[in-house]
Amino acid sequence: MKVLVVGPGGREHAIVRALLRDEAVTTVEAAPGNAGIAAQVRCHSVDAQDGAAVAALAVAGGFDLVVIGPEAPLAAGVADAVREAGIPAFGPSASAARLEASKAFAKEIMAAAEVPTAGAVHVSDLAAAQDAVDRFGAPYVVKDDGLAAGKGVVVTDDRAEALAHAQACFAAGGSVVIEEFLDGPEVSLFVLSDGVNLVPLSPAQDFKRIFNDDAGPNTGGMGAYTPLDWLTGYTETDAAGAQRDFVQIVVDTVAAPTLAEMSRRGTPFVGVLYCGLAVTSRGVRVIEFNARFGDPETQAVLERLATPLGQLLLDCATGSLGRARTLDWAQGYAADVVMAAENYPETPRRGDVITGTAQAENLDGVAVLHAGTAADDQGRLTTNGGRVLAVVGTGDSLAEAVQRAYAGVQEISWEGEQHRTDIAAKALAGEIQLRSDVQLRSDVQLDAGPSESAARLPVHPAGETADQSAEDLPGWVHVSSGKVRELYRPAPGSPWDGQDVILMVASDRISAYDHVLSSPIPDKGIILTQLSLWWFDQLEAAGISHHVVSVEVPEAVAGRAMICRNLQMIQAECIARGYLTGSGLADYRETGGVTGLVLPEGLTDGSALPEPIFTPSSKAAQGDHDENISFETLTETVGVQVATQLRDATLRIYVLAEEICREAGVILADTKLEFGFDPGGALTVADEVLTPDSSRFWPAESWEPGAAQPSFDKQFVRDWLTSAASGWDRSAGQAPPALPQEVIGATRQRYLDAYQRLTGTELVF
Repeated sequence: MKVLVVGPGGREHAIVRALLRDEAVTTVEAAPGNAGIAAQVRCHSVDAQDGAAVAALAVAGGFDLVVIGPEAPLAAGVADAVREAGIPAFGPSASAARLEASKAFAKEIMAAAEVPTAGAVHVSDLAAAQDAVDRFGAPYVVKDDGLAAGKGVVVTDDRAEALAHAQACFAAGGSVVIEEFLDGPEVSLFVLSDGVNLVPLSPAQDFKRIFNDDAGPNTGGMGAYTPLDWLTGYTETDAAGAQRDFVQIVVDTVAAPTLAEMSRRGTPFVGVLYCGLAVTSRGVRVIEFNARFGDPETQAVLERLATPLGQLLLDCATGSLGRARTLDWAQGYAADVVMAAENYPETPRRGDVITGTAQAENLDGVAVLHAGTAADDQGRLTTNGGRVLAVVGTGDSLAEAVQRAYAGVQEISWEGEQHRTDIAAKALAGEIQLRSDVQLRSDVQLDAGPSESAARLPVHPAGETADQSAEDLPGWVHVSSGKVRELYRPAPGSPWDGQDVILMVASDRISAYDHVLSSPIPDKGIILTQLSLWWFDQLEAAGISHHVVSVEVPEAVAGRAMICRNLQMIQAECIARGYLTGSGLADYRETGGVTGLVLPEGLTDGSALPEPIFTPSSKAAQGDHDENISFETLTETVGVQVATQLRDATLRIYVLAEEICREAGVILADTKLEFGFDPGGALTVADEVLTPDSSRFWPAESWEPGAAQPSFDKQFVRDWLTSAASGWDRSAGQAPPALPQEVIGATRQRYLDAYQRLTGTELVF
């Protein structure tokens, strides 16, 4: 086959070099290439971002495949132009390339696909940026929303520096994404896709900062190595008890869901999805997506690839990858060191004469790949960009590969040359450590929205930030707002820093009919928090684990806050019903059962059921409504094993709580619970439990089936909102009006009545 490689850099040189090893590839040419590529294949003086020119060249040259390397041509639609000309192209369409071209779009896709990533805010003005950096706290992560050649990201402890970068992006007409900082080592994983199927390559690690010890500004990358021995022990156990390694975890939880979401939107991704990942204390999180091979990881990864590259890329371009594709790899390791021009990454100097490349290439196990090079009018090799060369070393061990790469570097020189001397140093010293208690589970999905008990931070739409009413608490950084509570994570340097906990603060806000009302209920946060804590004590005495670890909280939120383990939350509401009412009654009247469970005939509002039933519901995002689902539907979401665990745990808690309530003269009609898995994989009850906002409590002395029962909850609020007195049209989509004082007071008293009746004690403020 005849292949055209589009692009001028080191990534393209690595691709050309790998294609030349494929016996099925008869001809390789490049456009525009560089001096190093031109020494091996024919180069064409064509603008890589000119789709029409590239397509015309591909047609005129009779190429069988066009491989588009850099991000800018992909974002400009060069792959689209080549395909329209009838030639297979390896590289995503302009629409699919938005995964890299827009950080905000990538976050939107990740949220829709439930891919674990850093919490983020997309902002376009300085005031919103100031609010966002203050809420996330240091280290501050500020990313240019558009393409920036790997240099649009600032990670700093200096608030002024972070905001200056944001302001520079705004001044240029752009916007920024401000993110939660992710702890843990970073990993790059390339995943090839034909739009439907995928195959992963070998993980690599690159080095973004310009100087040793990760100091100085970000660059496009100063070196890389592969494979990563320290990832060998990173495994997980799925719901079926099977083990899967790091690569399979990323495929299952990141790559496959992302590619499926792109296909669902009508923009299938054909090419290489670069997954930039952090292996954090809470599991794998996506830092960023790129829509092409990463540089300098490609130089190391492709040096080890034994599978012929030409046919592999052609299969991707023609939808022929297949469902079970596997790749072959050469034994040993590869590492590369980037040699950069003077003043890189600011304004690199060009035109300096380079010497020693031939001597370096004569060394065993050394290859020199060109990026920013050119030939002057005397035919001498000169610098022509920021990152000039990548010197690749291969060997039987990582130490040997690194030693050979640096031996090659020592042979090469030019005025002002700079490079890092610590590529792979921490790996060689055994200093990269992963938490052994981190395990991801295929049956547990993290929340993509601002749920009160979310195990990851939410992505706020453009221009939005977390709730402006959140309090500044010493030692804690606010990260998200739910309907009725706020979540905080430990601030750097605080007593809880480094521990996987969240501070859950209950507010006095009240919601009804999926709206958060403007009128708070005084002391509601304290009442419900204290009632939850009382119930957690009752459950713990019965051997049921919960997520609370401390109530030693900042004074400003004393009584209405809990420090909790940050669980991997299960995306389902677990409802137990012992009596028929509410949505269960509506379902029964229509179908004769609840969520597919058949019930006896003749039941009415308030009827006791023959035995408690488990009726799960979907976990809706804020502003949406939970929907009842069948047990079978739940199993499709979380697996049979976890669904059975949820059912058994929910019914056990209900039976225990119903007995306690009955002794207090209260009927527990139904209750809603949430669960998550702790790091050891134990199912744990979370959020608030058995409060008037999550349960229906009726006074036993007045219970009479056949009529609506008086409840210890916000029924006063619901009744007033749906009365003529409120003037509120629920179907109009408008916000509800402010509550009258008598409704506020009566609702507060009902919450207090529930607490006193259940616990047998009076709550003193």
